[in-house]
Amino acid sequence: MKYNRELFNIFIKKTLNSIPDILSAQRTFFKSQKTKAIAYRLQLLKALKAEIISREQAIYDALKKDFRKPEFESYLSEFGLVLSELNLVIKNLKKWAKPKRVKASILTYPSKDYIYKEPYGNVLIIGPWNYPFLLTIEPVIMAIAAGNTVVLKPSELTENTSKLVSEIINTVFPKEVATSVQGAVDVATELLAQKWDYIFFTGSVPVGKIVAKAAAKHLTPVTLELGGKSPCIIDDTVDLKLAARRIVWGKFLNGGQTCIAADYLIVKDTIKAPLLDMLKKEITRAYGNDPKASVDFPRIINKRNTERLAKALEGADIIFGGDIDMEDRYIAPTLVNEPALDSALMSDEIFGPILPILSYDTEEAIENIIRNFEKPLAFYVFSNNTSFVENTIKKFEFGGGVVNDLLIHFGNHRLPFGGVGASGMGAYHGKLGFDTFSHDKAIVKRGNWTDPPVRYAPYKDKLSLMKKMFKWFG
Repeated sequence: MKYNRELFNIFIKKTLNSIPDILSAQRTFFKSQKTKAIAYRLQLLKALKAEIISREQAIYDALKKDFRKPEFESYLSEFGLVLSELNLVIKNLKKWAKPKRVKASILTYPSKDYIYKEPYGNVLIIGPWNYPFLLTIEPVIMAIAAGNTVVLKPSELTENTSKLVSEIINTVFPKEVATSVQGAVDVATELLAQKWDYIFFTGSVPVGKIVAKAAAKHLTPVTLELGGKSPCIIDDTVDLKLAARRIVWGKFLNGGQTCIAADYLIVKDTIKAPLLDMLKKEITRAYGNDPKASVDFPRIINKRNTERLAKALEGADIIFGGDIDMEDRYIAPTLVNEPALDSALMSDEIFGPILPILSYDTEEAIENIIRNFEKPLAFYVFSNNTSFVENTIKKFEFGGGVVNDLLIHFGNHRLPFGGVGASGMGAYHGKLGFDTFSHDKAIVKRGNWTDPPVRYAPYKDKLSLMKKMFKWFG
């Protein structure tokens, strides 16, 4: 064991020492202008697609080792989404990267005005552990598509998937274009100490603050994909069985370890009892009488997080589930009745298969609960009352949301995905992901065939004419 520890320390030391050299090589390569060639970007993305397809089963196996995640879930929430994003980018990259002509203004006329898509340069991507394939590979795809170089640090908590992701990246890309660096806090700290042109981080709010602080030192732009306590409101107009089925699917997918999972329910008091009955039935339907034996129910990422969740349940009014096996990293799908807003369960994002259920009698009561927390990453409303839905989604600030379902807004590449306030900054997915890693560079190509004299001094008697011209041009 001592020998293995020594080898590990040597590996980490080499990694830390190599980071400045890797970044230096990528800076030099970016200056060569090769990444700005669309054909070169497409070549890399097609090679990445081929490599991912060839390792499909290995990806499922790695996720199973890390989470005991079923293959169906791995395809639905990770592999399939990555492949879809790659196909979208490969099909549309030439169009996305083409300079866009915009209308000239009174101050630029006569001219042809454009927006050029320019890569930022050298990008750092720090990935999370909860969806360790999707949420590392997808931003890499978009950063490469936009013409950047990339250093990726996958999570140290998902040992098997992160190792495989690193193998894929380091097989497909020349090191000076993109590379994956493995390690824990010390490696992340060293990476953040460098000067990057863009940083993309997915993870917790506390670490997001550390990333933002490090980026601020160099005035580096960042995208922070964080989380928060995302509410789910259910009124008395819904089909309870359908609502319960969708809530159980969205909450317990990936063992509840989803940044946009419903963190807690706010249920109309008159339907709370029947909804609880439906939730219990749907949990049993999905995972059987013993979810621990279900091949479809994943495990918590590690023992430390299992202990965290178990501690949060201490003293809670558990009305369903609550079984814990620390060694197996298992916590059953659990329903908790009316926890206090200052309780351990409600003080932070749960990030596990525990669902607190609060009740309301008036819309004011809903607001009193939600305003107790920071702006969430996601927001859900189950209702067939159109005015209630519209008033609710307009009243509260959040990253994105769904009416009468959970999670599915993440799956539409035409919608921006990102937080607001404490739940993050910036957005990506689809073309928006390409835009995130691109600087919009304004270019005016001025004509010489005429040169209106109105802007030149002396200005005597020209002001009224200038006002008219501003009105004409709009």
